[in-house]
Amino acid sequence: MTALTDAEYAYLCSELGEADRADLDRRHQRLGSFQAVALEVLQDRRAALLSDPLTVTVQGVATVNSAENVRALERQIEGMTASSMREEESSTPAFIIRRPSR
Repeated sequence: MTALTDAEYAYLCSELGEADRADLDRRHQRLGSFQAVALEVLQDRRAALLSDPLTVTVQGVATVNSAENVRALERQIEGMTASSMREEESSTPAFIIRRPSR
């Protein structure tokens, strides 16, 4: 497989935000599809957020809550998964049965 073109890299960045091109290229060579790459990156980001406490409070100074970021990633993953399922359904041939003529 060849390296990502500028257009392919731009597509992945539009889905993921800034990302390391070499990392995306390695993932694409391993996984074989742009959607699989995007899903894997999003799932990695979600896992990284969940590995740390979702809420951190410094009494009287600040509170940082990452719960909404996790929910946003989950929605994005859901949307990509649903769209891939629709693509698979639409790429499966459908048999058409003709009615007998009257």
